[in-house]
Parts: sequence; C-alpha cells; structure tokens
Amino acid sequence: MNRKSNLNQYVIDFSNIEYYRDIHYTLQESLDFPDYYGCNWDACWDCLKGLTGEPLHIEIIGLDVVERKFDDTASTILKLLRMLKHYNNDRYAHEIMIELVKDDIRIEIK
Repeated sequence: MNRKSNLNQYVIDFSNIEYYRDIHYTLQESLDFPDYYGCNWDACWDCLKGLTGEPLHIEIIGLDVVERKFDDTASTILKLLRMLKHYNNDRYAHEIMIELVKDDIRIEIK
C-alpha cells in the first residue's frame, strides 16, 4: 500500500512482509520505482539516486520485521539509505530526512 502524502514524502511499511520478494515489491510501490524495477539491490540504488535533487522525507516502519525474518537484509536497506543521504559528497544531505519509526519513537538516519 503506497501511503505517500506528497511528491517528496514517502512511507515504507515492512510490517506485513512475509516473503523476501515482498521487500522489493514494498520498496517499489512505496517509493514509486518504475515498473521495470529489477528487484535487486543494484536496481534499488539506481532508483534511490533518482529521488535526489529535491527535499525528501522517507519514513520506514517495520524494519524490525525485516531484520527478524531476513538476516542482513535490514542492514542492507539501511546502508543504501545512508548512501542516499550522503550521495554525491553530501550534496543532498540537508534535503534528505530518513526516519525509522516504531510506535511513537522516531530515529533519524544520519
């Protein structure tokens, strides 16, 4: 379910992930990746880079579910999002806010 509230604000909700492939489907739908998205980490990075250039706010819900079910996949997701935040020598760092959300707790990815 895409719960994007405007062009630059996205919510990625992994709370109901059952299978590994659901991770990529959730990313694709939540971040409006193109239909031809390759459902792999290289393709994910390519699509993430395409989001830069304007202010961006990404909220991530349910990353603990990914971590519990799929070993290092949560750390891969966090690595890619940190790379996005610091993409092109921090050129976009001030425009990108990425938050992990669990209940009423929000943690910003630096």
